[in-house]
Amino acid sequence: MRIDKFLKVSRLVKRRTLAKEVASQGRISVNGNKAKAGTEVTTGDEITIRFGTKVITVRVDEIQDSTKKEASESMYTLLKEEPLS
Repeated sequence: MRIDKFLKVSRLVKRRTLAKEVASQGRISVNGNKAKAGTEVTTGDEITIRFGTKVITVRVDEIQDSTKKEASESMYTLLKEEPLS
């Protein structure tokens, strides 16, 4: 699954267009490598996202094409959340 779609379906980012924008700015990395919006993610990958005031790192636990809000958090595990220095 493309990273922009994964971020939207897992509700880490509200909209897919926003996920594409964040990726094009170089603020997303997958397994330590900068990711573009079309980068494929698989189970076990580590995704790091730089938001405005924090950096979060999550591990992909499962891939789903769509999910309900309550089940979206089961798609990933939050590994760390740090304030941006």
